[in-house]
Amino acid sequence: MTSTSTMLSLASAPPTASLSVHENLKGRLKLGGGSLSFNKEKANPFINTKSFSRISMVAAVKVSRFEGVTMAPPDPILGVSEAFKADNDEKKLNLGVGAYRTEELQPYVLDVVKKAENLMVERGENKEYLPIEGLAAFNKVTAELLFGASNPVIKEQRVATVQGLSGTGSLRLAAALIERYFPGAKVLISSPTWGNHKNIFNDARVPWSEYRYYDPKTVGLDFDGMIADIKAAPEGSFVLLHGCAHNPAGIDPTPEQWEKIADVIQEKNHIPFFDVAYQGFASGSLDADAGSVRLFAARGMELLVAQSYSKNLGLYAERIGAINVVCTSADAAARVKSQLKRLARPMYSNPPIHGAKIVANVVGDPNLFNEWKAEMEMMAGRIKNVRKKLFDSLSAKDKSGKDWSFILKQIGMFSFTGLNKAQSDNMTNKWHVYMTKDGRISLAGLSLAKCEYLADAIIDSFHNVS
Repeated sequence: MTSTSTMLSLASAPPTASLSVHENLKGRLKLGGGSLSFNKEKANPFINTKSFSRISMVAAVKVSRFEGVTMAPPDPILGVSEAFKADNDEKKLNLGVGAYRTEELQPYVLDVVKKAENLMVERGENKEYLPIEGLAAFNKVTAELLFGASNPVIKEQRVATVQGLSGTGSLRLAAALIERYFPGAKVLISSPTWGNHKNIFNDARVPWSEYRYYDPKTVGLDFDGMIADIKAAPEGSFVLLHGCAHNPAGIDPTPEQWEKIADVIQEKNHIPFFDVAYQGFASGSLDADAGSVRLFAARGMELLVAQSYSKNLGLYAERIGAINVVCTSADAAARVKSQLKRLARPMYSNPPIHGAKIVANVVGDPNLFNEWKAEMEMMAGRIKNVRKKLFDSLSAKDKSGKDWSFILKQIGMFSFTGLNKAQSDNMTNKWHVYMTKDGRISLAGLSLAKCEYLADAIIDSFHNVS
């Protein structure tokens, strides 16, 4: 019997060897229990024979072991950027990806980040591995930034903090903790939510369901529906909450509503799980944007909080964030941290150092910290100005009497326009405005100069496309 590898070796053999083997096999070749002929008039479907002078090259066509792997659909958000790049129209706008842009619609590196990086170069710091839990200085300042340095949960060492691969990696680590130590527990996710939330829990094999959040009639918060769904969930569920600047809705509960949400979660013995991706970037105030998390912690509740520094420090590519688990005792926090490390080890071993040192330098230095707060206020202020200009342009141009004030009530870099998929498609196909199909736009990718153009596109799509 001649193996497939033997046939493949003919292609790389020297001419004399190839000819010799071909002569030896001339006539019949046995495969398994049958036989196959080299007769050119009766070509075998599994063997291609090409003749070069007196030399025949024989190669077997093998079916891939990965033949059953199907093509994955493009990512709905990252795919928007690819389509935008391929568009040559000068009026095009990319309002899909949530990344801050200047008024000239260019990426922005914070001055305070440049200073922190210069410090690192001056110190000649090395690139040794970090511990599994990450940079100690980073873990300390990020927990203090989130809860407040004087918070009892910090002073009593009741927070287990582990550096994660930005918000996504931190959420994924928490999901693995839930799957292992709360088997069968369900995670409640807002409808709508950030597109990657469902992927994270699906891949971690954690069951989830949705609670009502967005009311299309008011383009606002469906608070009654939210409360009813949290009440109806099985006791001990995890409730995923957006700490501030809800993505994609841009709609946050009021302080009074946060109190009622906390009441219901406590009554049902649920565990709050915050995703904090925009602290300081939403309102311009680090403390105000952490208010929801601190309210729950002040009630003595155990909770999880995933953090990201992609937006507020512009460290998108550094993948820097953290998962924090608030426990009722320092002993419980120590045990939780040990298990988070155990879960992280086979996932990615240990996290990257560059972004962690930037955060530690900025948050840990009073001067740099104050400079950062000023830059955040500037970025948040630019988005607020764009939001106001877009509202003014819509109100001035739309003669139908439609109330566009919901845009002003929303917060953060996103606005949920209320446009459906067909209308969003019209925005892209006719107006070259790239956005997600759920009607979300990123105001961070909009300039004051482009607000009137965007208003024309929205009005046309809303009124002329069903």
